Amino acid sequence: MQSNSSRRNFLAAGLSLPAAGLASSTRPQTPVARSANLLPAPAGELRYRVLGRTGLKITTVGFGCMVTSDPSVVEKAADLGINYFDTARSYMDGNNERMVGAALKGKRKNVVLSTKMHASRKEEALKLLDTSLKELGTDYVDIWCLHRLERGDQITEELIDAQQTAKKQGKIRFAGVSTHNPPDVIPVAIRSGKIDVVLLVYNFTSPKTVEPAVEAAQAAGLGVVAMKVMAGGYRRVRPGSELHAKLGRPGVFLSALKWVLRNKNVATTVPSMTDMDQLDEDLKAMTAPYTEEDEKILAQQFRYISPLHCRMCGECEGACPKGLPVADILRFLMYAEGYGQFALGREHFLELPPEVTQVRCNLCPECKVRCRYGVRVAERLGRAQELFA
Repeated sequence: MQSNSSRRNFLAAGLSLPAAGLASSTRPQTPVARSANLLPAPAGELRYRVLGRTGLKITTVGFGCMVTSDPSVVEKAADLGINYFDTARSYMDGNNERMVGAALKGKRKNVVLSTKMHASRKEEALKLLDTSLKELGTDYVDIWCLHRLERGDQITEELIDAQQTAKKQGKIRFAGVSTHNPPDVIPVAIRSGKIDVVLLVYNFTSPKTVEPAVEAAQAAGLGVVAMKVMAGGYRRVRPGSELHAKLGRPGVFLSALKWVLRNKNVATTVPSMTDMDQLDEDLKAMTAPYTEEDEKILAQQFRYISPLHCRMCGECEGACPKGLPVADILRFLMYAEGYGQFALGREHFLELPPEVTQVRCNLCPECKVRCRYGVRVAERLGRAQELFA
């Protein structure tokens, strides 16, 4: 099915972002009586927002550490004043937390540190937290997120209890969730009354349903952190390749980051940064205005990206007769092609059940999955199977 999103509709959607600013908030009393003693901001270079009811004052551009292997980039970011760093227990088989901890050694009081874990039981979750603290070289994290929640019912009482227990033990300051499906997860997070922060997919290609979810989260006092702000990455696409020619053009990623930051309901962003050039580019987004030229750049990128990039809208869930989790597999392919992280994409792919990983889309006479945004589903799934299986 062809995309029904025109350039005019895309630009109109961008111009209609909520203009409401952050509600004033104060930090709640928590069992951990620590605070981030933030470094002074160089004049005209850094911008801050408050992370919901946590009261934490953080730079609008944070650091997503998932694909970073060079600790000097993390260290330099902290030296320049970026004070929000996001990692996870699963990133690089745990090596990412170890790298982040080493890079931020001696800077712990000046930064807000967030990590995540994926578990279904309280005991397992708390054990993973202890491992994270050891690898990060700290006795507490500011934010601890339940990771990869794609349905609201995955926010269970048992996992909420794990977070509350960790708070009482002084091992975390605030509880969070991360999700690729904000419209389904955020309402449950709000109703729980126990979630302080939500890390969610938000970029210039996001479905319209994400916008009210972001606004609702901020209005309820949840701090909103935007991830996958570059709409698939593609910063590390191999130079000279077809993908690089179309998606790795100069200015695209700065425009994409500025697009997210124009929404005042977003407290901070966690773009991936693997080298000093990317760090330098992302820092500019804090102060550079979003312009008509940015709109033109992203409108063109929107057209290029449509056949390739999954918006994670969830409409294809259950549509494949062979039971393929289409959006998940497309996300794993994005890790490989967009972020240059083949091992990460393959690792997630091989975690799927054998009856899923053994499916070959080229054996189906016709793909039953139709994407309203024009993603070439059968072609992209076949590409993932070719790469990972």
